[in-house]
Amino acid sequence: MSQRNSIVHPSYIVLTLVLFGITSLFLGLSGSYLYNRIQSGAPPIELPSLFYYNSLLLVLASLALMRAKKMYVSDQTERYKLYVIVTLVLSFAFLIFQIFAWQQLQASEIFINYSNMASYLYLISAVHFIHVVAGIPFLVVFIYKAIKYMKTPVSVLVYFSDPAKKRSLILLSWYWHFLDGLWIYLVLFFLINYLIK
Repeated sequence: MSQRNSIVHPSYIVLTLVLFGITSLFLGLSGSYLYNRIQSGAPPIELPSLFYYNSLLLVLASLALMRAKKMYVSDQTERYKLYVIVTLVLSFAFLIFQIFAWQQLQASEIFINYSNMASYLYLISAVHFIHVVAGIPFLVVFIYKAIKYMKTPVSVLVYFSDPAKKRSLILLSWYWHFLDGLWIYLVLFFLINYLIK
């Protein structure tokens, strides 16, 4: 009976529920955006160019984390550390450039109270921003543990043979890839809404 219970670790179930919750939140916000746009007849907002460049940053962060996972499996310590650090740097770059993207909107005199559509654009992108921020501490912990515990061949062996660490890396990868896909969905959603006037 205990073997059957351990087939799916509770962490996977928790993360799956969290991702379903986030998906429901953004689908609800997207639906509200469409409803308000139809009801008010307000014109959609054109996305600043940095929204598109930010998509590239998140895709690169996901690819770096995928490489980190491969380096973990193949016991390549230094490359593993490097790719996790690259993921963190790209994630910080996304956050910084997203602030610049909001400044681009404000430079065009599109503030949060400009219209209902502008309010939704700020809200939805800010909620995604918060979810990226929430993942940053986990990346920092991975880097800290890798630097602290992966110093000697024995400590590297112990680190890479720990199923809990491997599971945590898988969960973090799922979360990061999800945020990447979610951002691409949001950018496409706003772009299609802008094109269909």
